[in-house]
Amino acid sequence: MNMKTIPYGRQHVTEEDIQAVVSVLRSDNLTQGPKVKEFEDAFAGYIGSKYAVAVANGTAALHLSALALHVKPGDKVITTPITFVASANCVRYCGGEVVFADIDSETYLLDIDRVRTILENAPRGAFQGIIPVDYAGYPLNLEAYRELADEYGLWLLEDACHAPGGYFVDGAGQRRFCGNGHYAELAVFSFHPVKHIAAGEGGMVTTNDEKLYRRLLNLRTHGIQQDPGKLEDNHGPWYYEMQELGFNYRLTDIQSALAISQVQRAARNLERRHDIARRYDEAFRDMPIVTPKVAAQAFHAYHLYVIRSERRDELLRYLRELRIMVQVHYIPVHYQPYYRCRGWKKGDFPVAEAFYRQCLSLPIYPSLTEGEQEYVIKKISDFFQG
Repeated sequence: MNMKTIPYGRQHVTEEDIQAVVSVLRSDNLTQGPKVKEFEDAFAGYIGSKYAVAVANGTAALHLSALALHVKPGDKVITTPITFVASANCVRYCGGEVVFADIDSETYLLDIDRVRTILENAPRGAFQGIIPVDYAGYPLNLEAYRELADEYGLWLLEDACHAPGGYFVDGAGQRRFCGNGHYAELAVFSFHPVKHIAAGEGGMVTTNDEKLYRRLLNLRTHGIQQDPGKLEDNHGPWYYEMQELGFNYRLTDIQSALAISQVQRAARNLERRHDIARRYDEAFRDMPIVTPKVAAQAFHAYHLYVIRSERRDELLRYLRELRIMVQVHYIPVHYQPYYRCRGWKKGDFPVAEAFYRQCLSLPIYPSLTEGEQEYVIKKISDFFQG
């Protein structure tokens, strides 16, 4: 079977998506128009938050969140080494210090017990916040993190870039969707093409806190204020004030139109991701592969389908030679030269490092055909039988 290249993830763009973008291109507003707020409202409705602020990308979302939470030089924030570098970098952008904690060996999420140990061994008030990550789409138990954060007076910034549509069931039996703002002050999402919802590039910050929401809006657009009731002076209807140092992190109407169209089928696409994950689970049951373990109270969003194999490097090379473009997520952040220069080193986080040596992300996206998935499964089976 002569297969085309099969990536680990890719966008799913329909004719409806294209027409949505074309309609904006023919309109008066390519940016700073009505589609941005329409997208924010649609996305907030999808995940269940009160407010949503659309921004240029997921990294911008993290940066603005750190600013809105008043991260400043010397502040210490805990996060996971198994994430994309931006989850940590947002703290450094504000001059804060990143402290990594190891991961749980089964969920691959930030290990709350290790976070607690760090906090217990530090002076009271030494830390200001935690950035837990819904890695691969596995929803964190934010109820437990909220209890820990409240005990030590910390804020929570949920990195939910992998997890729109994912949820966990809390102690009250309620489904708490990733980023819905019930337990974390802020949450961030990404709309990169390989994510659940593609905008080309794009990001979102969600919250239930109106004060944080208003500050995010201001920071997104240069720190400029135009509300007459909030101006220090007013020269006329054209007048605006830059009241703090902000950024140009806006999303365009073109990108928003594409994302709005994609939100409308997000739930259906998530079902397809689950179908693919179930087929992988069944196929690998008798192979020397560790497949994702998902707790009963968690609904995985499956941005990634991550397996573990002691022969990971061989398997990766073998599959890529067959144009199956599997990937490794992620190189531990503390391995990066920038963070090594800040004192972190190999050996600091044995669970994360063992995971890194074995993890492999297989193709999973809504437009992956049954034939393509069967080809991937067969080639993996051939590898282990060879």
